[in-house]
Amino acid sequence: MAKKLRVVIAQLNLTVGDIQGNLAKLIHAAKSARDTLFAEVIVFSELSITGYPPEDLLFRKDFIEEANHALNTFKSEVDGIYCVIGHPYATSQGLFNSCSVIYNNTIIGRYAKQHLPNYGVFDECRYFIPGNSTCIVPIHGIPVGIVICEDVWFASPTQQIANQGARIILTPNASPFEVDKHEQRHLTLAKRAKAANIPIIYTNCVGGQDDLIFDGGSMVIDQSGKISQHAGFFQETLLPVDIEISSTATVMTPSIFTLPNEEQRVYDALVLGVRDYIQKNHFPGVLVGVSGGIDSALTLSIAVDALGKDKVHALMMPSRYTADISREDGLALIQNLGVTYDTVSIEPVFKSFLENLAPIFAGKKTDITEENIQARCRGMILMAISNKTGKLVLTTGNRSEMAVGYATLYGDMAGGFAVLKDVPKTWVNRLAQLRNQISPVIPERTLTRPPTAELAPNQKDEDSLPPYEILDKILELYLNQEQSIENIVEQGFDRDVVIKITNLIQRNEYKRRQAAIGVRINHKAFGRERRYPVTNGFKG
Repeated sequence: MAKKLRVVIAQLNLTVGDIQGNLAKLIHAAKSARDTLFAEVIVFSELSITGYPPEDLLFRKDFIEEANHALNTFKSEVDGIYCVIGHPYATSQGLFNSCSVIYNNTIIGRYAKQHLPNYGVFDECRYFIPGNSTCIVPIHGIPVGIVICEDVWFASPTQQIANQGARIILTPNASPFEVDKHEQRHLTLAKRAKAANIPIIYTNCVGGQDDLIFDGGSMVIDQSGKISQHAGFFQETLLPVDIEISSTATVMTPSIFTLPNEEQRVYDALVLGVRDYIQKNHFPGVLVGVSGGIDSALTLSIAVDALGKDKVHALMMPSRYTADISREDGLALIQNLGVTYDTVSIEPVFKSFLENLAPIFAGKKTDITEENIQARCRGMILMAISNKTGKLVLTTGNRSEMAVGYATLYGDMAGGFAVLKDVPKTWVNRLAQLRNQISPVIPERTLTRPPTAELAPNQKDEDSLPPYEILDKILELYLNQEQSIENIVEQGFDRDVVIKITNLIQRNEYKRRQAAIGVRINHKAFGRERRYPVTNGFKG
């Protein structure tokens, strides 16, 4: 006779360190799954009590004690449903990245993560020791196996559980977003499910945590490797999954899910990143310097979509070099989005700087120094208003500019959160086009005119840089794929251009070390994932 089981995937937005807030959310979700969705099981994400990644909070004894107290509180307050909940677990051997299976105020099983990721944005070997045993618990007579996140990227944990008789695998995860991460997850989960002939219920968290974005994307993979159900991206949800298990088969009711395209997923990731960074850090709103260019236009649009127009204030800061179309298009953007704004000319401040520095600059040619002074005038105005209002400045520079140092330290780099820090210029164009498909808020001229910093007469980005289509391809090969100069040249790129770009990347590491954090969407993003020395004699 077949046995039926309803499992709820709890795709929740949790906050690192907010143990009491997380606990309240977990308890509410468990009771809702039990009382409203009539589920027998609920699966939370990895380290759900503490949020992920807790980083060096895990070195604090009081942090671990509070997490343990929260686990006990959860255990005492929730009954009538099996709960798979993630938490750090301290023993005399060391600290484990664990999850416990709780039923009727009792821990009936506990699993410790076996494979600790220590690459990219992950640093788990710094905090945890690996587990070395499997975990299978009987739930209404059905043997259910547990593994955590990285374990499913290796064949042995799922195969061991299947060999020991498990009929379903539940896996809590904290897997950050990348452009093609969903496809990577599905490919891996499908491989494991087919090899072990066992369905996998994959629960991932959702939300922004500093530079990381967790996209959710929780799903059910059947034994053939197909996605049976999907919880969607960038949203909290409790997804019920109905399973029927007989002696010969495991059947799950499928549902239809349409996968958003890459541009939509990246845009949604940026929106969520801004929203959670501002809300979780309790800023009252944001400031955006609007230039009439595409980077600030996209940044302002994302800010409004993330926070609502009432929490976004725009600053227009024209100079002697600002073109009329920049003023017109900047104002049109602001009016289209309905945000408040101020106009503060940098000309008086810029002129004052030049006059005060004239004795020191006497006999020297006008150069990039004067350009940078203008950018720093704008940065100073933005930061002054930020100090006065408490609103956070969103910087508007993109990944392509950050890579080659086409940004002014303490100027356009001044601010608290860099929305487009990991978005190449060619992707900025794609995302702006996508945003205008929702509603045409960005003026057409902003999308089509040649990029310019407007810090000198008739200036264009391509006066200093190769076309962004070429630059971004070189950056992809050199930064993301870590290919050598010779390999890049062999693919048809001009040697002098490649050498110029790689030299700029190396020379400007010191700038990136001082840049605001921003949303990560790529493998090898600037920040915690790409750790190159500032003082570096290797040329490649």
